[in-house]
Amino acid sequence: MLNILFFTSCKKDKLTLTKVVGKQIEITDSLMQNEDIENFVKPFRDHIQNDLDSVLAYSKNTYSKAEGEYNTAVGNFMADAIYKQANIIFNKRTSKNIDMVLLNYGGIRSIIPKGNITKKTAFNIMPFENSIVVVALKGTQVKLLIEYLSKDKTAHPISKLKLKLNKDYSINSATINGENIDALKTYYVATNDYLYNGGDSMTFFKPNDSLYELNYKIRNALIDNFKTVDTIKPVIDDRFTQIK
Repeated sequence: MLNILFFTSCKKDKLTLTKVVGKQIEITDSLMQNEDIENFVKPFRDHIQNDLDSVLAYSKNTYSKAEGEYNTAVGNFMADAIYKQANIIFNKRTSKNIDMVLLNYGGIRSIIPKGNITKKTAFNIMPFENSIVVVALKGTQVKLLIEYLSKDKTAHPISKLKLKLNKDYSINSATINGENIDALKTYYVATNDYLYNGGDSMTFFKPNDSLYELNYKIRNALIDNFKTVDTIKPVIDDRFTQIK
């Protein structure tokens, strides 16, 4: 907390600012609690806490982004969940379907712990306010996306894209929904607004044919997806691999 003091002087009925002094006051347990404020806030705090603690699903195991080289169980779950939830909205608005999903490894901020999954779990995984956007990209730009993944060598969460690298990290094969990428075709790629705006040096989203803002937060999509399943048990699979 920063306490700012203003000093003024009065000259012929006119106030003039002469000095600004700042003093840092640390907020610790030693500060006295205001009972009136606490009584006012408590019902709201309790309501929010109860909502965050409400059980949505069950996790069979603990899933961490540290487990897996090019794809992780938690990342695969996130990308697949975004595809499922976002495609419902996108299809209703456009009568089109999302072709693939790309998120960022750094956006996974927590494990999915074994046991009950709550809204708080979703907030821990995705504490940011990032929203889902769908970008219409030509196949030539999708190939730039794939080249980025091959060079970055990071387990960025993907869905509906299958990518295999050679030993030297060159691209062995890449398909979307089981089909080779057509340079002339338009693909609808779901991502988050952070990446769309160049986050993690993903500059291949611009320019584009069109942008669809779903006004749907990544976190809310995860919460909605948790509500649709009883038990989650994602796995590390072959969606992004390297020939050894």
